[in-house]
Amino acid sequence: MSDSVYFDIADRILAIARQIRHADADAKSPITSLESSVMRFIDTHPGANAKAAAEASLLTSSNFSRALRSLEAKGYVRREPDPHDARSVRLHPTQKAGENRRWLHERWGTLLRDRVPNETAKELAAHLALLEAALVAKRPES
Repeated sequence: MSDSVYFDIADRILAIARQIRHADADAKSPITSLESSVMRFIDTHPGANAKAAAEASLLTSSNFSRALRSLEAKGYVRREPDPHDARSVRLHPTQKAGENRRWLHERWGTLLRDRVPNETAKELAAHLALLEAALVAKRPES
């Protein structure tokens, strides 16, 4: 298969992400795209350390630190000391973060439900999950 097909897949994923962010702009999304990438990891890995969250978010340490400080100031993340390493902290989503995640589920569900048939949505979600896992697995260590 030609590389143009794979380019088209990546290009469409980016275009769809922009469309979703544009729809959220109308709703005054409470966090930025940068903060969203950090929050996605913390939501799915509560108690992770900051280094793991920064690496998974693919952000430079300065961008990650800025996003984390902003998320803390907005009340979405709390830091707790690591009981096994006094130099490290563990990151946890707050109740407010959970409310925001539920809001996103509803918002994005509403946005996509009428545009993607159920069976197609299930299959597409499974393929995208496999693609994401494959990309993460092949990512060079930082």
